[in-house]
Amino acid sequence: MGLITREKETAPCTVTISHRFEELSAHVRLNNGAVVNPGDTVEVQGPEIMAAYGEVVSEDRTAVITRASRLEQLWTRATGDLEFMELCEFSFSEEALQ
Repeated sequence: MGLITREKETAPCTVTISHRFEELSAHVRLNNGAVVNPGDTVEVQGPEIMAAYGEVVSEDRTAVITRASRLEQLWTRATGDLEFMELCEFSFSEEALQ
């Protein structure tokens, strides 16, 4: 892996979509043990998966993992904590907005 070059690899994966009252979720499990590192992106190939209300659908697919360059990994690790803290900036109030 280079300082500024990206590499791509494919991996078999299982996509699970839950559309139930108790849970609304989508999960991707990489079946070959591939690890996604900071800055990497994963794109699941194939058509959109739809689950009707009350169902859980699971399908085997192929994922394309684009590995971040060394520079992108360093930048993601250096700034990731700051971006996480932005997500934590919230408050609760009993006052109604006007």
